[in-house]
Amino acid sequence: MSKIKVIGIDLGATNIRGAVVDNNEIGNIVSRRIKSDGSIEDVLNDVYTVADTLLQNHQPCAAIGIGVPSVVDVAAGIVYDVQYIPSWKEVHLKTLMQERYNIPVYVNNDANCFAVGELYFGKGKGVDNMVGLTLGTGLGTGIITNGKLYTGYNCGAGEIGLFPYMDNVLEYYCSGSFFNNVYGLDGVEVFNDARAGDSLALELYAELGTHIGNAIKMAMYAYDPELIVLGGSVSHAFDYFKEAMWLSVKTFAYPKTLNRIRIEISEMQNSAIIGAAALYLDNL
Repeated sequence: MSKIKVIGIDLGATNIRGAVVDNNEIGNIVSRRIKSDGSIEDVLNDVYTVADTLLQNHQPCAAIGIGVPSVVDVAAGIVYDVQYIPSWKEVHLKTLMQERYNIPVYVNNDANCFAVGELYFGKGKGVDNMVGLTLGTGLGTGIITNGKLYTGYNCGAGEIGLFPYMDNVLEYYCSGSFFNNVYGLDGVEVFNDARAGDSLALELYAELGTHIGNAIKMAMYAYDPELIVLGGSVSHAFDYFKEAMWLSVKTFAYPKTLNRIRIEISEMQNSAIIGAAALYLDNL
């Protein structure tokens, strides 16, 4: 994004955060707590406040990219059923933003933003085929094919977290919610116990690693990527589950593929914002 300023905005469940990405550098982050239980207009005004603040200090900007936790009509920029924002059942976000700011606006879901951010700014530089897995409260997936983000017809490509798995779906076992879902334990406490060397916590992470390995194999069978990048809060605990993860991955059926696959941990800071800004590059 050399010499081009693009605003990246991450719309979360409780906060909206945005910054200007300029010459491959992210500027000061503007953050605002959103009225998640408010009307469509209440939340829109929170989005506008962040964008207004950024544009006041950075003119001109080439575009605005927005990542949202929902299904998106990418071409029209319509977001549907945004998680944790009940009023946002159908919001024509792209049209509203473009009419207000008179610059191009790109909207996509947060997992896709993570993948495209890694493609242009992270571990995916120079890679043509890649999968980004975000391990947080749930399991999100973004797919890069032939050097471009692939979203599918309904922006639903890559939703492997909803694949049937064991007695539930994959993300029930393959996310930060695993500890509470299966054992009724707080994930933060398990992480802290693992850092302290607690044997039970380490066993739980090994179990989680097996599930993550199974998710990786599903991504490999479905998309045959050259690279898989893990992000999200759970990836910070990689040292505690990597051994079990690799033991699971190594049961993949095709040895040549196993020898070639790369699995990396994201090192991007503020990946949601950078990924949203990278939507502009992906549409050039």
